[in-house]
Amino acid sequence: MYAIVTTGGKQYKVAKGDIIDVEKLDAQPGDKVKLDVLMLNDGKKTVVDAATLAKKKVTCEVLDQHKGDKVLVVKFKKRKRYHRCNGHRQNLTKLQVTSMPTTRTAAAKSASTEEAAE
Repeated sequence: MYAIVTTGGKQYKVAKGDIIDVEKLDAQPGDKVKLDVLMLNDGKKTVVDAATLAKKKVTCEVLDQHKGDKVLVVKFKKRKRYHRCNGHRQNLTKLQVTSMPTTRTAAAKSASTEEAAE
């Protein structure tokens, strides 16, 4: 089972227990964060309906706030003696996925509970 979630303008494929680095979130280590779901797959069924997924969230725990590797930006124009080199280290948040929503809809849940009651 996996989900496609979005945060910081980027999309990530996650499963329960995964650890991902995302753009910095305003949260302290140990806090719980809920991420929006764009797609949900359980191996048999795939859900992409926006109305259904609007209610579903992936819960993650913040493990750490850190800086990523240095990214170099090089600008160069040949035969013009122009070259510039700048770089930066992006602030990141390390998240661990703790819970995932299911692909079952409310109608399917109510039908299964009615069958169990009979």
